[in-house]
Amino acid sequence: MAFWWLLLVLALAFVICKFLLILIPPKVPSIHVDSSDVLDDGNQTQENGFIYVPPRGTAQQSNGKVQCYEPATMKYLGYVPALMPDEVREQVEKVRKAQKMWAKTSFKQRRQFLRILLKYIIKHQELICEISSRDTGKTMVDASFGEIMTTCEKINWLLSEGEQCLKPEYRSSGRAMFHKRARVELHPLGVIGAIVSWNYPFHNIFNPMLAAVFSGNGIVIKVSEHASWSGCFYFRIIQSALAAIGAPEDLVEVITGFAETGEALVSSVDKVIFVGSPGIGKMIMSNAAEKLIPVTLELGGKDAFIVCEDVDVDHVAQIAVRAVLQASGQNCAGAERFYVHRNVYASFVSKVTKIIKSVTAGPPLAGKYDMGALCMHAHSEKLQSLINDALEKGAEIIARGSFGHIGEGAVDQYFPPTVIVNVNHSMRLMQEEAFGPIVPIMKFSSDEEWSTWGTPTHIQNDSKFGLGCAVFSGSQSRARDIASQIHCGIAAINDFGATYMCQSLPFGGVKQSGFGRFGGAEGLRACCLVKAVVEDRWWPFIKTVIPKPLQYPVAENGFEFQESLVEALFGLSLWDRLQALVNVLKMLTEQSSLRGSRKKKDD
Repeated sequence: MAFWWLLLVLALAFVICKFLLILIPPKVPSIHVDSSDVLDDGNQTQENGFIYVPPRGTAQQSNGKVQCYEPATMKYLGYVPALMPDEVREQVEKVRKAQKMWAKTSFKQRRQFLRILLKYIIKHQELICEISSRDTGKTMVDASFGEIMTTCEKINWLLSEGEQCLKPEYRSSGRAMFHKRARVELHPLGVIGAIVSWNYPFHNIFNPMLAAVFSGNGIVIKVSEHASWSGCFYFRIIQSALAAIGAPEDLVEVITGFAETGEALVSSVDKVIFVGSPGIGKMIMSNAAEKLIPVTLELGGKDAFIVCEDVDVDHVAQIAVRAVLQASGQNCAGAERFYVHRNVYASFVSKVTKIIKSVTAGPPLAGKYDMGALCMHAHSEKLQSLINDALEKGAEIIARGSFGHIGEGAVDQYFPPTVIVNVNHSMRLMQEEAFGPIVPIMKFSSDEEWSTWGTPTHIQNDSKFGLGCAVFSGSQSRARDIASQIHCGIAAINDFGATYMCQSLPFGGVKQSGFGRFGGAEGLRACCLVKAVVEDRWWPFIKTVIPKPLQYPVAENGFEFQESLVEALFGLSLWDRLQALVNVLKMLTEQSSLRGSRKKKDD
């Protein structure tokens, strides 16, 4: 009895010690990142506005420049170098050398790198968001949600579960190889190449970088020419964190440039991750195919937002507007097709209209605005073209938001939040990715409309995209049933965008939304060489021996032996397997006797 009490006390002491250790925060060094050249008033000239990227090696900057502006004000920010193909290849080779050293590091060291980044991000949220806002036009709130929260969540998931996802995984060895031990090993691929879009300049750099570095790879990230200014500053954060743990300084590189820069990167790395449009994605896939370089493509979306008749309309209307304006403010694909049950259609439209009319767009750092500017120059022209096509085909605009004080030179960077009804799938607005603050609302009558193929009522599944969907219903089982019938990669039940905040989940789509996944164990393992390994379970006592009937020269009954062996291993009934096993043993004995007699005769 005393023995069990002792074990109980020891176990309790162990639990208490573990709990106390959790309360003690790990020692994480602070890093300093120079931000003096990104905190001015944006009126730099070409001579003093250059964001300095510390040179390494002997590579010379090309004469090409990527000019950078604030979309919300069109103020000049400076320029960054447009790297030429030879310079890109040189950067990749430097990363490749650094990766060979980094691949030998422990998960403990990699977690410390993540903690340093997390500590800096939390303490410098305003700085990170302000730089993102200046470079893309989004509001500080949108930047906080899309840049900070998502990145912190990814770091937290990697700290908690990343190592477990990358550990060797033991598998069953089957009947024929019962004497073997089978496992899957995950090894770094080498150098990952990421070409990322402009919609999340901070997160789109950190998202692939975190997965690549934690899994033992190096990475070269080509940022968009539309958001290069911020990318160069964010790169400094990574450099400082790497230096703080004594990691190779060339493990991560951020490069800037145009199409030829990206093309050179695709042909030089071991894996490509691309975030962008379907058109560019196809070109990248074609270039990668020349060397059979694997790719992950996260392309466009035309997500459905489905509202059943048994919902809380006030609640869902707020989420609907947030799904459009937040996505528009972050310049990303959000909810772009709204399908509302006819019983709540009028109420839903009324609520959304009221909210949209209260929305004001303006320069995000110049006042309190609900929505910022469009990042892409002249993108408002495309949005208006989609609206005009819908109007010509019978649609009707019933509400628009307003503008705050906008500088004369930046008027074209804004588009008013718009609610449009009487839409149908013949309109470009319901087929093409809009990337803008437009709420097109269409009514439906029954759940069956979501699953009928090949008729005018197949609603969402006729889209060439297949990224995600959101389904709202008072019955979760009904919402799940509808979502299960929509051909897409991610689904949110009674919410929108929640799947991406669950970083344990894979993220990606189907059809022209791309393929492959980032996020979760699937995204982390996508940065790895997946190696199947088999070894003897009881080495050296039991080894693989080729049965004598199958040894060269193969015996006359070799095929008969193989037939019996297959049935002994995989026969459907125990009796058949036992009979086959007897035949196998009989043939082995006969073969052994035959070979013994031949040996005596030869002697």
